[in-house]
Amino acid sequence: MSAVKQSSDFDVVVIGAGIQGSSTAYTLSKSGKNVLLLEQFPLPHTRGSSHGQSRIIRKTYEEDHFAEMMQEAYRLWAEIEKDSNTELYVKTGMLAFGPPTDSYLKGAERAFIKWGYPYTKFTNKEFAEAYPQINVPENYIAILDHDAGILRADKCLKAIQQLFVQNGGTLKDGVAVSGIRPGNTIHVSTSKGVYRCKQLVITAGPWTSKLLKPLGLHLPLQVCLHSGTDIDDPEDRDLIQNGDDVAKTCDFVDKVFPGLENKPSIIERCMYTVTPDNSFVLDVHPRWNNIIIGAGFSGTGFKLGPVVGKILTDLTLKRPAKYDLSPFKISRFLNTTVPKSQI
Repeated sequence: MSAVKQSSDFDVVVIGAGIQGSSTAYTLSKSGKNVLLLEQFPLPHTRGSSHGQSRIIRKTYEEDHFAEMMQEAYRLWAEIEKDSNTELYVKTGMLAFGPPTDSYLKGAERAFIKWGYPYTKFTNKEFAEAYPQINVPENYIAILDHDAGILRADKCLKAIQQLFVQNGGTLKDGVAVSGIRPGNTIHVSTSKGVYRCKQLVITAGPWTSKLLKPLGLHLPLQVCLHSGTDIDDPEDRDLIQNGDDVAKTCDFVDKVFPGLENKPSIIERCMYTVTPDNSFVLDVHPRWNNIIIGAGFSGTGFKLGPVVGKILTDLTLKRPAKYDLSPFKISRFLNTTVPKSQI
């Protein structure tokens, strides 16, 4: 009996199976699209931005667009928990503290009030009485975000990918993309052959710039370890020495939480991309409107993964956007950071 050859034609190909790409592929599959999700490394892996035991989830952001999106994020994570029968969100609360003039604390309180999120504010005296184990200056105040917690990162990614496959999606790992030929039908060349599609979504994290450069698009994406060392090439991640980053963290724990062991039990590296204004890129290619780009997710993106998946799906299917996407447009860089000649 001859084997049935698997089709290389798809409605949509998504490049990058981190939390953003997987969420987008899953949402597209729920819309009835024939979707191929490509990942260059064998799954699961620790090479990108979506691995590890946990990620913080919180509702408070100084930026209104993020604060608004977090409402839907909590609801979508609850749906994914239910559909996958897996606990993904653990409510712990999150305590933020600093001097009364701290911009984050001021912005957080404004967001709590505006959006009606539950919180507790501590004066410096109340803070010292409630948390005597925390060693900070006497004038420090604090805000407790009641609904904050952690997402079990590895389990979140696995759950979404499994739901995607259950919906009929095709997930191929260990498949590196070597070229993209744009057009009405897009040809995606990989280490395992060529795939054709009508729509392409690029959510390749630190590898996004490499994929966009041959397409004539340069985005000002900085690749770095979390709030730490910059990386010129994501392939060089293991060459980076992060001793200073670890030392700073140990020193902070030693000073602020003197009752805790200040040496880490496990050190995991996480790369991500950051834009100059610390906001995302969620947009279509300036020349080819059937190529959709999601990038620059920094430390904010994981918790918003399912929402980003919906936004990129709407862009792919040319549906009206639920949110104001102007903060995420590529055009905000065209006349500033990125010369027009590079677009």
